[in-house]
Amino acid sequence: MKTLAQLSPGERGKVIKVAGDAEASRRLMEMGLMRGTTVEVVRRAPLGDPLEVKVRGFMLTLRRSEAEHIEVE
Repeated sequence: MKTLAQLSPGERGKVIKVAGDAEASRRLMEMGLMRGTTVEVVRRAPLGDPLEVKVRGFMLTLRRSEAEHIEVE
């Protein structure tokens, strides 16, 4: 399994699992990152953190540490 943090700009993935502590995973799911949702990595900052993703038609900026808790296929 890959994590969202491992995808390159332009790649898409389907969310399989949102891991991490309960509060962090709940917050990510409230932002639209639920199982079955397609996400696309749009761009990364020069040092790789943060990254910008497109989810359900809107742009979302995530820290790399947050993206590492999102498994995609």
